Amino acid sequence: MCGIVGYWNKSNNLNIDLLNENVSNMAKTLHHRGPDDTGVWVDPSSGIALGHRRLSIIDISDLGHQPMFSSNGRFVISYNGEVYNYNQIRYILESKKYIFKSNSDTEVLLASFEEWGIKESLKKFNGMFSFAVWDRSKRELCLARDRIGEKPLYYGVQNNTLFFASELKAIRANSNFKPKIDRNSLALFLKYSYVPAPNSIYEGIKKLLPGNYIFFKEPSTHYNSKSYWSLYDVFNRGIENPIRSSEEEVCDELERRLVKSVQSRMVSDVPLGAFLSGGIDSSTIVALMATNSNHPIKTFTIGFEEKDYNEAVHAKNVAEHLGTDHTEHYVSSSEAREIIHKLPYLYDEPFGDSSQIPTHLISTLAKKNVTVALTGDGGDELFAGYNRYIIAKKFWNYSKYIPDIMKRKAGDFAGRMSTKKVENFYKIIEPIIPTNLKMAMPGEKFQKMTWALKASNKGFDVYNRIVSIIQDPELYLNYNVNKNKLLLSDDYWKDFNDPILSMIYQDLMTYHPDDILQKVDRASMGVSLETRVPFLDHELIEFIMRIPLDLKLKNGEGKSILKKVLYRHVPESLFNRSKRGFTIPLGDWLKDPLKDWAYDLINKKKIKDSGFFDSESVHSLWNEHIEEKGNWSHQLWNILMFQMWYDKNN
Repeated sequence: MCGIVGYWNKSNNLNIDLLNENVSNMAKTLHHRGPDDTGVWVDPSSGIALGHRRLSIIDISDLGHQPMFSSNGRFVISYNGEVYNYNQIRYILESKKYIFKSNSDTEVLLASFEEWGIKESLKKFNGMFSFAVWDRSKRELCLARDRIGEKPLYYGVQNNTLFFASELKAIRANSNFKPKIDRNSLALFLKYSYVPAPNSIYEGIKKLLPGNYIFFKEPSTHYNSKSYWSLYDVFNRGIENPIRSSEEEVCDELERRLVKSVQSRMVSDVPLGAFLSGGIDSSTIVALMATNSNHPIKTFTIGFEEKDYNEAVHAKNVAEHLGTDHTEHYVSSSEAREIIHKLPYLYDEPFGDSSQIPTHLISTLAKKNVTVALTGDGGDELFAGYNRYIIAKKFWNYSKYIPDIMKRKAGDFAGRMSTKKVENFYKIIEPIIPTNLKMAMPGEKFQKMTWALKASNKGFDVYNRIVSIIQDPELYLNYNVNKNKLLLSDDYWKDFNDPILSMIYQDLMTYHPDDILQKVDRASMGVSLETRVPFLDHELIEFIMRIPLDLKLKNGEGKSILKKVLYRHVPESLFNRSKRGFTIPLGDWLKDPLKDWAYDLINKKKIKDSGFFDSESVHSLWNEHIEEKGNWSHQLWNILMFQMWYDKNN
């Protein structure tokens, strides 16, 4: 795993020293992504500069040094990631008389470009990656990103200069770049807790979409991003050609394919382990790792002092059953809060998913023992595991028969109930609620349902309201926003034959790459740890999308077919509990230990200095939270994360 940087300016005034200085400065900012080696390559005649930071995983010798040239000298690459099927591709290329000097997948990528070209090679790669390739013959640059978006890639043109890098901090380090906040992106961040692709927090800088590539013939704003793999096509093929085998046969085939994906991601020349939360997804991955290893798998779990937020005991039970070499670390609230000051650097642009804190903590724990860790990310999306899928479907199935005016009235009435009252009522009735229907943060979920009541009967409107953290960002901003730019669902929503499929598609296109995968990438790479995600093998995804939905969702619960695989290895009794995410007691922290820190970021002077927020509305939200008139922890956290990020980067 690595960090890539570069820029291209065709000005005749460029010299080799300037190119070297700028690209070296860019690469230095990504030391955490690649502490083992660094390299730069420049061509003053073309104005192109490539830089690289290396975390050595496969072939840790100097033969894996980047930027790397193809054997014929035509292509130069700066590459981040792993191509898991590189040995199979290498075998084919060797049969065509290609000779390799190293065992690195980078060299295989370059030979593939020689043999098949970049576009055709992309279709052959199975892995997680982003790369920049300079074609010295055509004098053109190609940027590309993996199908699901595991590895990041930012790019953009300013003043006839094309910048690109794994993280924004590298682009900021180039003396030619002048950052300017994109105000629509700020509004999007407040709404969703992340800046969705293709946007970034800076004007003119974009995120390359998953499964896309771009060829630049010159550093110009006129370019076309093209797709080499379409998730939409995968969904349609799954609907048109569903698996018609028995449930047991589907389970057998799913396990076989999962094992294949897990095995491919266990190949490493450095120590390897896995995150283990004790939930369905990570437990499945660890169980399959254990059955395919001759020694105990190293597993890692973070525990919390607060009982309601501690999952470590469940992870320990799973680890004991599977016989893993388990490491757990109980984190005090003060220790977890100490991470907060690192967040603007780690996440590089405003990021408001508060599970960023425990994700960084578990990455830090794992890095003390291993260099590569497998994770269970993707299970919720692929196997319909989120409660919101079921709730939203039921909601619009029934609500379409209710007149809009009645729904709005009901939403207004329900919205006047404080989230605190809802949470207190939930505590009273919780003992009689079935385990599979219990929920975390009931007050927040109730609030979202009041917003959903005011939605139109269109599925994307209901869903958009349910996934939003701040429904109307303009309430807290001191400027007007183009509201058409705030409806992600308009861009990515597709009406499939079941609204749950539409929600899964939406999540895999937006929330999963831009929140979940970004969170894990920054948290892990911040401590030079590579994470691999077996569920996101694209061939596995294509198979999973052919599994009928009724084999994933049964009796109001998701992941049914995945659970059948897991329960072949781990007793079902270890998972008879309500679902809880990787969360922290954020609401309580903001009222007490983080109160002074938070208020310092949103006092009237700081609000005025940043110049983006309306101080009266922000302070009204703050006062309601402190006085327990509502739980606005996540709304406040988004504002605080931007303020802190802006304070550190302005």
